[in-house]
Amino acid sequence: MGAALRRIHLGTALSAFGNGFTVPFTFVYVSQVRGFGAGTAGAVLAIFAVAALLVLPFTGRAIDRRGPVPVAVAGTVLAAAGALGMGLGGGEGVVIVAAGALGAGVAVMQPALATMIVWCSTTATRSRAFATQFFLNNLGLGVGGLIGGLMVDTAHPSSFTRLFAIEAAMFLVLGAVVATTRIPGTVRIPHISTAGRPDAAASAADGWRALVRDRAMVMVCVLGFVMFFACYGQFESGLSAFAIQVSHISPAMLGVALAANTMMIVVAQFAVLRLVEYRRRSRVIALVGLVWTGAWLLAGVSGLEQGSHAVAVAAIISTYALFGLGEAMLAPTVNPLVADLAPARLVGQYNSAFALVKQLALALGPAVAGVITAVHAYDGYIAMLALCSLAISVTALRMSRHLAPAHDRPLHAGRVVAQSVRPEPASQAA
Repeated sequence: MGAALRRIHLGTALSAFGNGFTVPFTFVYVSQVRGFGAGTAGAVLAIFAVAALLVLPFTGRAIDRRGPVPVAVAGTVLAAAGALGMGLGGGEGVVIVAAGALGAGVAVMQPALATMIVWCSTTATRSRAFATQFFLNNLGLGVGGLIGGLMVDTAHPSSFTRLFAIEAAMFLVLGAVVATTRIPGTVRIPHISTAGRPDAAASAADGWRALVRDRAMVMVCVLGFVMFFACYGQFESGLSAFAIQVSHISPAMLGVALAANTMMIVVAQFAVLRLVEYRRRSRVIALVGLVWTGAWLLAGVSGLEQGSHAVAVAAIISTYALFGLGEAMLAPTVNPLVADLAPARLVGQYNSAFALVKQLALALGPAVAGVITAVHAYDGYIAMLALCSLAISVTALRMSRHLAPAHDRPLHAGRVVAQSVRPEPASQAA
């Protein structure tokens, strides 16, 4: 990795470390420690997604017009202000507004950082760069959550204020790291990334129109929605409810299952990377769908196994671990594919579009799970998500028909080209 990419990864890891201090405890903090009740706590969690949906349609254009660095820095400042507001806010309205600022800031940062990683990597190194970012994100969240759990005390609200202050400080550290990062020199993309694709010289104003005409990118967005709906959108909603109410798993063992998910990612990420980076991306994504289908079937087995609590616990832990394995396979696959599909002048637009689809899935996933679990239709819930996982495999295989070999298997022997996707400055392009 180059120096710029190392700095971006360092800042990302520290930011994830700060997130880990607050993410597991936000609901308890708002509902119990501040005494605002479960309704306000649910509104706070919902506003994170709503704020992201409001800002993401404009983020990509800003990145492509202004560059990812100022956009990322603005996102870190907004997120830091939101985190401080969450920790210090004394009223319900203040906390909800702060949650909106925090959600919007994080949503702005994600595509901006992804675009910086794209600019600082090449076709040959992009999968490893995104895999490293995903690894460090999960490691930072896990370590931050562990330390935060040791610091928090529901009887002392000031302990939560400290957690949010740490999160705010880590956002500002990320902003400082990003602001002082020197992006590598410009290298134009040759024909590989634009052959047969929408005009690479399209203006940012035409970005959404170009994206909608891009059949491969549309299918990637469909895949992204189903993947985040069937996996990430269920972790803290339907799957945890199923584990506790149907499989009769204790909250402590559910915590072990979540730890197994993180541990699988941390342990397996680079071993998985070596196995998948030379294979067709569409085939890897299809395999993830099969892995997650197995995970949902295991979850169903845990609910059926009423005679042996140990078997039910093992099945739930294995379910979360299999989800982690699938996530480790996606990290070096999906985001690099989005980057390679993007025309040079629309990298930010493509990254923001994918982030928008992801946020939609994260907003709808818990809502749908809540409706189904409220009526105790758990058999239908498991069946629906197993079918969604199979749909990932089918869609990935269909998507392969619309991918050029350089996009589906960029590191195939003889096709590796060291190239950046950073657009030329206007003066040089002219």
